[in-house]
Amino acid sequence: MPPLLEARDLGIDFGTTKAVHGVNFQLGEDEVLGLVGESGSGKSATSLAILGLLPPIAKTSGQIFWRSDHTQGSTHSAADPMLGSHLDLLRQPIAALRRIRGREIAMIFQEPMTALNPVMTIGRQVAECAEAHAPSLSRRESKRRAIEALEAVAIPEAARRFDDYSHQFSGGQRQRILIAMALINRPRLLIADEPTTALDVTVQAQILALLAQLQREYGLSMLFISHDLAVVGQVASRVAVMRSGQIVEMGSTQQILTAPAHPYTRSLLAAVPSMRTDRTQPLAMVAGA
Repeated sequence: MPPLLEARDLGIDFGTTKAVHGVNFQLGEDEVLGLVGESGSGKSATSLAILGLLPPIAKTSGQIFWRSDHTQGSTHSAADPMLGSHLDLLRQPIAALRRIRGREIAMIFQEPMTALNPVMTIGRQVAECAEAHAPSLSRRESKRRAIEALEAVAIPEAARRFDDYSHQFSGGQRQRILIAMALINRPRLLIADEPTTALDVTVQAQILALLAQLQREYGLSMLFISHDLAVVGQVASRVAVMRSGQIVEMGSTQQILTAPAHPYTRSLLAAVPSMRTDRTQPLAMVAGA
């Protein structure tokens, strides 16, 4: 089966700065690919390019092919017969991208407090995600679907809390609300950009377990972005290691975590403290840092 998503020689420039160059990867149905690297390595820029959310100053090159169910009004389908009806997302008109965003590809952003609207109830924010792709949906039906989505991510008493605001929820609950917004339209691909960075380790473990559960239940493909190899290792079946805008190593999670081939990957692993770390010595430095 052809990949669900494929980046070919992806490049992203911000003026004279090359943020991403020569990036290639594939993501299959029901697969979780971890994209890991330090801050500034180009991970988030890559994810934003998939959805066409880069700022106007950004210039992209290469191709990002998506196996879409909705091709009406789209352009630049793949010429490669192995890709079938894949669309090149970098060359789609904005109207075509809007049909894909949220319905076929959804994203969980990094910081839930800034991603949620503080003056709108969380219930309405979740419901609007459904209404955006189904304008004929009644308020009553969109509310029902929103409550179901909130219940699916384990928000306690979701119906009662439909009219609450984001500041009335904990950090972990706000992250769950963002997940509900992303999944209400049952997308085929979920992009999770550092979804646990602002959370303490206990809540982080809960969110990772929730994402793994939803991925299995909904048959999702997932691009999981993080700077933490240990976190990626808990959810991903394959890992791509990114540095300075390039993927320097890619392989199965087991291979990357137990027998990394690239010096940068080895230094990332060495910099992660464990129960065996000698606390009398400073942590290992990331290569080239």
